[in-house]
Amino acid sequence: MGQSFYPQLRDILLAHGCQFLRQGKGSHEMWHNPTNDRRFPVPVTVVNRHTANEILKQAGIKEKI
Repeated sequence: MGQSFYPQLRDILLAHGCQFLRQGKGSHEMWHNPTNDRRFPVPVTVVNRHTANEILKQAGIKEKI
């Protein structure tokens, strides 16, 4: 199995002020970016860099992994 990008993704989200809201369905978590009031799901099993970058885009963060 490949490398998980979840730890890097979580660190970037927390550095930008995003907050963990709750556990979602299955392996997903619900997060919130209070800067732009966006809510978005984050799978704990992120193994694809493109998926991780798309989650950052949904959160309104321009940084990339």
